[in-house]
Amino acid sequence: MIAGGGCDTYIYSEHPDGIRTYCNIQGEVATISKKALITGITGQDGSYLTEFLLYKGYEVHGIVRRASTFNTGRLDHIYTDPHDAGTRLFLHYGDLSDAEQISHIIYNIRPDEVYHLGAQSHVRVSFDTPEYTGNVTGLGTTRLLETIRKSENGTKFYQASSSEMFGASPPPQGENTAFQPRSPYACAKVYGYFMTKNYRDGYRMFATNGILFNHESPRRGETFVTRKITRGISRVLAGKEKYLYLGNLDARRDWGFAPEYVECMWKILQQEAPDDYVIGTGESHSVREFLEAVCAYTGLDCDEHVRIDPRYFRPTEVEDLIADPEKAHTRFGWRPRVTFPDLVQIMVDADMRAAGLEPIGEGDEVLMKKFPDRWWVAD
Repeated sequence: MIAGGGCDTYIYSEHPDGIRTYCNIQGEVATISKKALITGITGQDGSYLTEFLLYKGYEVHGIVRRASTFNTGRLDHIYTDPHDAGTRLFLHYGDLSDAEQISHIIYNIRPDEVYHLGAQSHVRVSFDTPEYTGNVTGLGTTRLLETIRKSENGTKFYQASSSEMFGASPPPQGENTAFQPRSPYACAKVYGYFMTKNYRDGYRMFATNGILFNHESPRRGETFVTRKITRGISRVLAGKEKYLYLGNLDARRDWGFAPEYVECMWKILQQEAPDDYVIGTGESHSVREFLEAVCAYTGLDCDEHVRIDPRYFRPTEVEDLIADPEKAHTRFGWRPRVTFPDLVQIMVDADMRAAGLEPIGEGDEVLMKKFPDRWWVAD
């Protein structure tokens, strides 16, 4: 530590009295508060949530699948070697399809909070791999809940539910809207949702569902339609691609900004009693509108560079999703700061930069203006 109380961000020290302190993002000495376990830590939400919890003073553990190549790119800017003194981020090999591995990790870590974000989460792919999707996305939730129940550690549990569960139900969709899932992914998520409620009701566990509507960012996977559009158009502008291939342009979604949504995950587990919450902006836009907004922002002619490929259509489509987030607003005062045009500009600026282009800059200005206290470091 530096004289006067300054220190390096995210480094902690062990004291003889057993209290652990760390240095927060402002360079102030603070006490480590809780221990969290995140499944799906290498994904968009997992990486943002990790950064947010470190900012809050947590010790964070994450489950990653064993692979022959590194798949932790979204965490590289905050990862430190576990051999280094003061490390507060630890990764553990595991798989949601293996109950023994899950039990071993939870019994050894004894987390205060578990954020279950891991899944086979690509809706279109779930039609091609329905059994695998059910095993990981559905049964994986049960494996976690059962281990937490048996551990008797009082662990709080957050289940990442999905707006896709509403499926064909007419909008707006809130906590009391009936589920009408229209994909194997959505069916698996409905199963996980009700298992979470059953463990809460049957065993008095602090088990919650966050029904998050679509939330995007520069860290969104490249095969998801919003990122596919912003990345594809940026690469066309850079001369690296000629065409962008898309599927159904008429589907409508409620799109928000991922960092704001992971804050809600944390807030849901800080409530006095466990409950289920819908999180979204309360407005929807079509894929076509998203594409047109990207093209208008960049000045590219969509008709000249966009092609429709039937392979990207789903066998059963969800036509329109619009959140009713009033409960979250009433209970813990959440309102989204990022609008639809803001989101487009933020993502395009980041993907233009990644393609080697000078970003237009309006998205960067949105981040500086609306998040002067931002806790995440990289796009």
